[in-house]
Amino acid sequence: MIDAYATLKVAITSGVAHVEIDNPPVNLLNAALMLDLDRFADAMSDNDDIRVIVFASADPDFFVAHGDMTFADDLASFGELPIAPEQDQSLNPMMRVHERIRSLPQTTIAKLRGLARGGGAELLSAMDMRFASLEHAGMAQMECALGIIPGAGGTAYLTGLVGRARALEIILGGRLIDAATAERIGWVNRAVPDAELDYVVDILAARIAALPPGVARAATEAIDAAAESTTHGLRKANEVLNELFAEPAAARLAKAALAAGAQTRDGERRLETLVDKIS
Repeated sequence: MIDAYATLKVAITSGVAHVEIDNPPVNLLNAALMLDLDRFADAMSDNDDIRVIVFASADPDFFVAHGDMTFADDLASFGELPIAPEQDQSLNPMMRVHERIRSLPQTTIAKLRGLARGGGAELLSAMDMRFASLEHAGMAQMECALGIIPGAGGTAYLTGLVGRARALEIILGGRLIDAATAERIGWVNRAVPDAELDYVVDILAARIAALPPGVARAATEAIDAAAESTTHGLRKANEVLNELFAEPAAARLAKAALAAGAQTRDGERRLETLVDKIS
């Protein structure tokens, strides 16, 4: 799998797949990259050994520049790209590949250095989490100035991330959003100094990958259900919670936490450290 892609470099470490996008000269979201992302998503869809996927770029200036503008000259060929046949075929191929990424069972995290516009920003928005270089990252949806709208999921994804009014500002305004602003409005989780970006993302990825089996997916399903309605979210959380309580890990870890000092005054002052040591 590591050498199977023309535009992706993949390395696996302790349950984390590190995916580096490498599609010179500017990491364009063209047919080659879309097909590779689709094939990669297919390989991950039933891979229980991989818990987390971290996406980054081999190009320090561009995460993914944007969608291939030459598609506008040949919409028929674009529409016929064999992307994600299991997705809703009324969606265009770029939407379908982003939906494949969004619906992966693994936790997906983007490590953003450089620029991501148009389809590149939409690819980022399809992932579970995004962390950006404070000094070097920027994101934009500039399509309206080109006579179209974001066509790879941006109108749907952005609304959920930043709210209706800010989604309209980003899409209709078409300006480049710096990392600090993207953090403030919720487009990225955090903007961190560039020198700390790898550490912040890699530590988080490792922590998620080390969780007991099924926990990260259960939390994600409960949170996604809550986006539909509070009631639906509570019901889904109760459902997956009961499933996790039925697993041996829940009772074992609770007993270990109590034995290590949980529910004592001293233990509660350092509960996170205590739990880390028993996990």
